[in-house]
Amino acid sequence: MKLDFHHKYVSYLTENGWLDHWTALHMAAGAFICKVALWCGASDLTAVIWVFGIGLAWEVVEWVLESWKPYGSKEKWLNNTTSDLVVETGLAIWMVL
Repeated sequence: MKLDFHHKYVSYLTENGWLDHWTALHMAAGAFICKVALWCGASDLTAVIWVFGIGLAWEVVEWVLESWKPYGSKEKWLNNTTSDLVVETGLAIWMVL
């Protein structure tokens, strides 16, 4: 029974564009950018802002190159973009706490 809930939840997230195979890459990139910023002497807040800024810039580039079409709908694109920014920035926040 517990697995049914898990599969239902994960299916919802993947079918509605919240999570995809790129989510893990966004998390890794957020962690990497945060760590490099910290190594370079940035404050905790500055490191998180760098992660968010670079993530946002990436999403803009992705929109210019691909638009929303690979996601199937603008709603799924928005869900995915929001999720990408939340996971990478959230991980950076977690790293500096």
